[in-house]
Amino acid sequence: MRIHLGYPDAGAERNLLRGSDRRDLLETLHPALTPEMFLDVQRQVSAIKVTDALLDYLQALLAATRADEHFAQGLSPRAGLALKHAAQAWAYLEGRDFVLPEDIQAVFPSVAGHRLQDAQGLLRGEEGVKRIMASVAIP
Repeated sequence: MRIHLGYPDAGAERNLLRGSDRRDLLETLHPALTPEMFLDVQRQVSAIKVTDALLDYLQALLAATRADEHFAQGLSPRAGLALKHAAQAWAYLEGRDFVLPEDIQAVFPSVAGHRLQDAQGLLRGEEGVKRIMASVAIP
């Protein structure tokens, strides 16, 4: 999965450059979750329901990447699993126990964007991802 955070503004960058080694801050951090809590959240995310209709949609997205002549390779089954798991996590964060098509669409660019390359081996980026999402009917 890849996300874009962008660059800090000039003031934040200056503070970063002036500061001491940022690893020193690790000593002051307190964990937000215990290992047990983290494992519990993972179990809850895995339990988020994905209907057969949404699996059909996910497979249609995968197939569309494989059929698109602009890509050197389409998305693998492993990418499909990553997409499903990311959609489940998105639904969890939205407070639902089921996945909607919008969850898949929300995570598709981050999960698929860096995996899709054109015939010359260059990353296709947002253009290709948007084209694929627009080409597949939403259930």
